[in-house]
Amino acid sequence: MFGEAEELAKKLLRRKWENLTARARKVIESLIDRSQLSRNINRDIDDKRSFGEQAADGIAQIGGSWTFLFIFAGILILWVILNSYVLANKNESFDPFPYILLNLFLSMLAAAQAPIIMMSQNQQSARDRIDTAHDYEINLKAELEIRHLHEKLDEIRESRWNELVEMQQKQIRLLEKLLCEQMQKGDK
Repeated sequence: MFGEAEELAKKLLRRKWENLTARARKVIESLIDRSQLSRNINRDIDDKRSFGEQAADGIAQIGGSWTFLFIFAGILILWVILNSYVLANKNESFDPFPYILLNLFLSMLAAAQAPIIMMSQNQQSARDRIDTAHDYEINLKAELEIRHLHEKLDEIRESRWNELVEMQQKQIRLLEKLLCEQMQKGDK
């Protein structure tokens, strides 16, 4: 197999086997084995995620949704109405304008949410890099398969061309023979 791999590397990639990247070697080996290179990257990644990574993704998904935005806006409006009008009329307001306690809660929420969202974004970046690498492998294999098919078609066309030339030469010899026979009959 190693000799075949070296030959394919030189033929298709125009490089020596030793100079190929691990990905290119993997692609060449899959060409030789005729094995499937594509796989479900999401399933592979999901199987390896820790509890913290899964929690970060879940929190980021909730925190970045329209539902969260509307609920959060509703809570803020309710807070302002409750403290500015309802409780203020009864002189029982626990967070009067300028809403310092609300500001503190919002700051704590932002301080807790920001690193969690950044962790989720880092995971997404890692997933994107894996997707990109996988796409490269698939595209390279497809390109090499197409190139290999073109070479096979060229070989078939060349052999057919040679057969046609050979047949044509036989026909020319037969025609020359017939012509000679006709000329000999005409001379008699």
